[in-house]
Amino acid sequence: MPRSALRICPLCEATCGLTLTIEGTTVTGARGDRDDVFSRGFICPKGAAFGQIDADPDRLRTPLVRRDGRLQEATWEEAYDAIAAAVPGIVAEHGAQSVGVVLGNPNVHTMAGALYPPLLLKTLGTRNLFTASTLDQMPKHVSSGFLFGDPLAIPVPDLDRTDFLLLLGANPVESNGSLCTAPDFPGRLKALRARGGTLVVVDPRRTRTAALADRHLAPRPGSDALLLAALAHTLLAEKLAAPGPLEERVEGLGELGAALGSFTPEAVAPACDLTADEIRSLARELAAAPTAAVYGRIGSCTVEHGTLASWLVDVLNILTGNLDRPGGALFPLSATDRSPRPAGPGRGFTVGRWRSRVSGHAEAKSELPIAALAEEIETPGEGRIRTLIAIAANPVLSAPDGDRLDRALVGLDFMVSVDPYLNETSRHAHVVLPPPPPAQSAHFDFAFNAFAVRNQARYSPPAIPLEQGRMDECEIHARLILAVSGLHGAPPGAVDERVIADTLARAAADAHSPLHGTDPSEQAHRLTGRTGPERRLDMMLRLGPYELVLDDLLEAPHGIDLGPLRPRLPEVLKTRSGRIELLADPIAAELPRLRTALADRPAALVLVGRRHLRSNNSWLHNVPALTGGSNRCTLQVHPQDAARLGLTDGGRARVAADGGSLEVPVEVTEAVRTGVVSLPHGWGHDRAGARLGVASAVPGANVNQLLDGTRIDRLSGTAVLNAFPVELTPLP
Repeated sequence: MPRSALRICPLCEATCGLTLTIEGTTVTGARGDRDDVFSRGFICPKGAAFGQIDADPDRLRTPLVRRDGRLQEATWEEAYDAIAAAVPGIVAEHGAQSVGVVLGNPNVHTMAGALYPPLLLKTLGTRNLFTASTLDQMPKHVSSGFLFGDPLAIPVPDLDRTDFLLLLGANPVESNGSLCTAPDFPGRLKALRARGGTLVVVDPRRTRTAALADRHLAPRPGSDALLLAALAHTLLAEKLAAPGPLEERVEGLGELGAALGSFTPEAVAPACDLTADEIRSLARELAAAPTAAVYGRIGSCTVEHGTLASWLVDVLNILTGNLDRPGGALFPLSATDRSPRPAGPGRGFTVGRWRSRVSGHAEAKSELPIAALAEEIETPGEGRIRTLIAIAANPVLSAPDGDRLDRALVGLDFMVSVDPYLNETSRHAHVVLPPPPPAQSAHFDFAFNAFAVRNQARYSPPAIPLEQGRMDECEIHARLILAVSGLHGAPPGAVDERVIADTLARAAADAHSPLHGTDPSEQAHRLTGRTGPERRLDMMLRLGPYELVLDDLLEAPHGIDLGPLRPRLPEVLKTRSGRIELLADPIAAELPRLRTALADRPAALVLVGRRHLRSNNSWLHNVPALTGGSNRCTLQVHPQDAARLGLTDGGRARVAADGGSLEVPVEVTEAVRTGVVSLPHGWGHDRAGARLGVASAVPGANVNQLLDGTRIDRLSGTAVLNAFPVELTPLP
């Protein structure tokens, strides 16, 4: 007989609750959990395809070990023996910096990815960390670090209570939201308008989100920082700025006007390809709204001035008095956050504490730009990366110039991939460690609850017992840590118990901890949970702000609602001054470069990416239910540009840029404005040696191959993946 099980969807940032239908050990259906306290039954095509994703026949079932130049199936013991025989010796001979670690986007969608990579990095002692953040949201981390002293203190729009929402470079109707965890984002936008609110979307494409808006502005791509600077200038020049109670917590407000003095609407309008009146009108509406929130995402991050654009988003929220205010932009409080501390100065935030070996790129948030990974492997000398550990990462497709990285990976002494697939990157590994399907894994959203538009806590035990021959993903990570540390063969549970002992000892000594003064060993004995990760989750809940324990979550399978977001700015601030530092020195030093963009001659044609509801980066192209239809790798071109260039709908074109050229099918559409073409991210499944049967049948083209990695946002090290110039040539 079929049975049902509840599961939080791990396939995007919306974290919707699912009700799975299971027959034996197979997921045969998935629908939205109507009783989920957060998602209330919402589901998207990705969640509905959960069963196909779970049962994908191309998922690896056993480890692979390279023997005689070929990857072959092996036992778990053989896989870890190979790692233990290679990595510690390379570190002993060449030092800790000879190891690089790459973390992909899926890491933040699993418990294992949240709990273990920090321990791996600490064990290895390497500074060579590269993650998907420098292909996505690092500008927001850096700008938040400068403003608030904490790169993880990212305010999110209070979608359910705001009166005015300004979205830039975001298409949440298709992405389901990002750095803003909100199930049923489309429904929330419709509810905003139904209650009389206003939605303004700024995007060079006529996206499905833009179609819902009261007003859609289509500026020239890459001009987000200029537009936002002009909005802030207008608020200050017209004395519309009203920070209200925030003013006493802000440093640099008096200097901001002079710093933005060049960015008048008239000066900015030509570069944005908007009118000065449109810019002024938008600033005045933003100031006049009873409550308002400005929200910018990947389209405003992955451009040349992405950090400045991210900073200006919050500058506008501050100037209008909408930061840390219901209906504005607030800081979530996750159930596994530390319990609140008294307000006061912190250690602050900086970048550039170390630099990459070859090009001298500054670290940001302890990460180096992933665009620099290939050169760090290729370039001889002390500190060259000889060993790479890639966890849920496919940078051959996701990073600039995949061809160069593809060649570089061949030259590694040793590579480990933790990945369910043999994909474009993991095919180079010496050992591949495959996690089990998501239905066989427990789930708690450590990362995304910190960006949720409503505070809540939900936990999913495994819906299906671990299949024989599989290894739990958390155990895979724990054994990896032991293998690289010289403790190969020790019980994997020892990793969790060490973390628990160290964490409880610190909590006992912390005057602000709820466990201050208690006996750490007694507290460890009180922890519940069947596994080490569950015991760690129980510990984090006990140390958190809501006095929860794991049993509370187990007894509430649809989740626990912890209420709407609330103002909490004083406890968030960790700057050295204990105030919002509105104009940090690195930001002020970067503004002159933004001024030069006012006089730049714009390229005739620039390229932007795009998202699709049935895709998530390079993840889901191997799932039959999520392929085909409008989810295609086509170059979208405006009819006027197509006519000028001799392109036809359904024809083919060569696209050329810094890093090379691609041949792609053309889609003529008014969804893009003139002067802009669009090609989606995550495609290019045509490399020999990968085992992705569905994806390789319709491989598409890797848009990042158009880039050579030299275009980056200087403050954050983020690759410029949008608004770069291209040339088109029609093909027969």
